[in-house]
Amino acid sequence: MKDHNPQSLHIDVGRAGAVSALFTQPPRPHACYVFAHGAGAGMTHAFMEAVATGLSERGIATLRYQFPYMEKGSKRPDPPALAQATVRAAVEEAARRAEGLPLIAGGKSFGGRMTSQAQAKAPLQGVQGLAFFGFPLHPAGKPSSERADHLADIDIPMLFLQGTSDKLAEVDLLRPVVKRLAAQATLHLVEAADHSFHVPVRSGRRDGEVMAEILDAFAAWSATI
Repeated sequence: MKDHNPQSLHIDVGRAGAVSALFTQPPRPHACYVFAHGAGAGMTHAFMEAVATGLSERGIATLRYQFPYMEKGSKRPDPPALAQATVRAAVEEAARRAEGLPLIAGGKSFGGRMTSQAQAKAPLQGVQGLAFFGFPLHPAGKPSSERADHLADIDIPMLFLQGTSDKLAEVDLLRPVVKRLAAQATLHLVEAADHSFHVPVRSGRRDGEVMAEILDAFAAWSATI
């Protein structure tokens, strides 16, 4: 399918069964983003749809998919091993669907972290970069940077798209993490945005403007890897 309308798919995740996926491919894509959802909302959430559509408009295909727990309607996220196996299965499917295109993997919050953990354990086949929409550095109200320790084991470029008011990633903790990763990591901060990239009225900006900013940043970064 060569437009902004997604194609429905199913991806086999071994003993966990199959999960649903949506593949969006523009007419002349130059990359494909394998895009995992956050802990509390699945692949059809408005944020996920906006990213898929916006990247398609910028010449980037996307494959977004469900984790098994979300497919079953559960609110409890899968154990890391199962989540990471799902990431790998989705990357393999994307490689088949978008044959010849550079692959970027990552996701929103939980989905991004599960993707980075998978990459740190063993490189995801064909993936040339990781991109995170709101990397969850720590639980809300419990600032720490331990969740980022595994990032040191990743040797491909990483893009962090983060709001300065994100309660799950205090900027003063995130900056040193990115600095330690050196040339491998790029940090794009959105002033006043929270974990969902929502901005308050007093910021003088609208959420749509923020979405355009982060998608433009993603597209520009993807052209450099």
